[in-house]
Amino acid sequence: MKNKNALLGAAFLMATSAVGPGFLTQTTVFTEKLAASFGFVILLSIVIDLCVQFNIWQIITVSGKRAQDLANELLPGLGYLLAFLIVIGGLAFNIGNVAGAGLGIEAMTGISVKVGAVGSAGLAIGIFLFKEAGKAMDGFAKILGFVMITLILYVAFTSHPPLASALSHTFLPEKFDAVATLTLVGGTVGGYISFAGTHRLLDSGLKGEAALPEVNRGASTGILITAIIRYLLFLATLGIILAGAQINPENPAASVFENAAGQLGRQLFGLMIWAAAITSVVGAAYTSISFLRTFHPFLEKHHSYLTIVFILISTVIFLLVGRPVKVLVFVGTLNGFVLPVALAILLLASRKARLMGGYRHPLGLQIAGWAVVVILLSLGLNLF
Repeated sequence: MKNKNALLGAAFLMATSAVGPGFLTQTTVFTEKLAASFGFVILLSIVIDLCVQFNIWQIITVSGKRAQDLANELLPGLGYLLAFLIVIGGLAFNIGNVAGAGLGIEAMTGISVKVGAVGSAGLAIGIFLFKEAGKAMDGFAKILGFVMITLILYVAFTSHPPLASALSHTFLPEKFDAVATLTLVGGTVGGYISFAGTHRLLDSGLKGEAALPEVNRGASTGILITAIIRYLLFLATLGIILAGAQINPENPAASVFENAAGQLGRQLFGLMIWAAAITSVVGAAYTSISFLRTFHPFLEKHHSYLTIVFILISTVIFLLVGRPVKVLVFVGTLNGFVLPVALAILLLASRKARLMGGYRHPLGLQIAGWAVVVILLSLGLNLF
């Protein structure tokens, strides 16, 4: 039962970390651009996500070491570089997450975005003040994850999307967009998100080769939850766009909810984006700090306080700078570049007996992992 709760908690932590304000914005922006063909990009991103998560979760679980420690043992200093990339990306995402929480509070209550952001940050900080912060985080992620699925399901139903056309173009697209694919993957498993679940499993004591069947179920569950929310949001947006509604570029996701459910839609959007944002604040802060805590005993001892400081810094930067929609899309693309670097490091580590003992990482997963590295690097290079 303990392992089951840990696995479900890790799966929801990964999924809710992926489903932040940027996730809602990216999905709406690219559905408007590609229409039904965006379903193919979602399908492609799910396949890539599965390859990424199975590789990362298995390698880290078997080794019993966090990603930065594996990287440092592979090549001294490499772990510090990886940690730097993850923490910077996590901080950038978290500024948007804090802002999204503020937007959600504003939409629900009329309270100003900044006041809502500060209050939401305070709630997130409260979780890490618990003695059993990990269990509190797991429960928080699971409850709000179910809330998000329910809300999106309702909006998708009321927008009456063309299901036959959407399914057809999911497998046979009329157009393709490299930026959309890179951004979608980056926003779903890029940067810190890839490691949110598996680092949580290590903290709960689940590691070693014997744990692999359970770990694979956890990885699959996390990707499935993310995929369901992504596809339902795509269907809802597609139904609204094809009905001729105008999407507000300043707040694209809100337009979908308001067009689908009128004035009630604004409150539903507020609850949805707040749930998405606050769980991502928790996930980004926890995972980013998990990349620093093993570098010194002091950091390990006080990691909960470091997590709180991380949330505070994100909040202060938002209050000073703000968060335009374009930044959220850009950060997803940026994390799409971090992903192939992080994955390549772990794939190389999986081949070293001194790091993995007698474990032999499956050849099929290695091939799939390197294919993802090549695909993402190719998509990234095509942007220049």
